[in-house]
Formats: sequence, structure tokens, C-alpha cells
Amino acid sequence: MAEKTFNEKCYSLLKKVPKGKVTTYGEIAKALGGKAYQAVGNAMNKNPYAPKVPCHRVVNSDGSIGGFAFGVSEKVKILKSEGVDVIDGKIVEFEKKLFKF
Repeated sequence: MAEKTFNEKCYSLLKKVPKGKVTTYGEIAKALGGKAYQAVGNAMNKNPYAPKVPCHRVVNSDGSIGGFAFGVSEKVKILKSEGVDVIDGKIVEFEKKLFKF
């Protein structure tokens, strides 16, 4: 079987993040052994498996929402439906909601 692409590795990791939690582009990059958080962002933007691979659960390292292919307001709506509160574009109690690999 062919080795997984970088994007596929990102998606495999992301499936481990449960509802009610978020992770960061940097946490995913670190779990993959590097610092390529921008490449992780690109992978999330191209995610063909949403919502099975929950790219809406990936946020910036300061707890701010970051981008989303379907729009930031949609990302916030989905996160709130999973129990993650967002105020002024930031995750409430970010440290408690942060999932680390």
C-alpha cells in the first residue's frame, strides 16, 4: 500500500479530536514531526472528507478561529453545536478545550 500523503496524515490525526475539543494547526504539525502549520492549513482547506474529518475543530494557536472553507460564521456555528463557545472570534476557555496529540 502506498504511503499516506501529508494531507492524509493530517486527516488521520484530526479524526482523533473529539466533539467539544479543538486543536491547532501547530499541534497537528508537531504531531507529524515538524513545524509546517501552514501546510496543515492548506490540507484543512482541501479536506474532501468533511465533516467526517472535522477540520472545523482546527484553530489558531492563540485560540482565534482561523479560516474555514465554508466561512468563519459556519465554523463558529458548528463549534457551538459541539459545545465549544466562541466570543469575539476566540474559543472560550481555550486551554481547557485544547486537544493535544
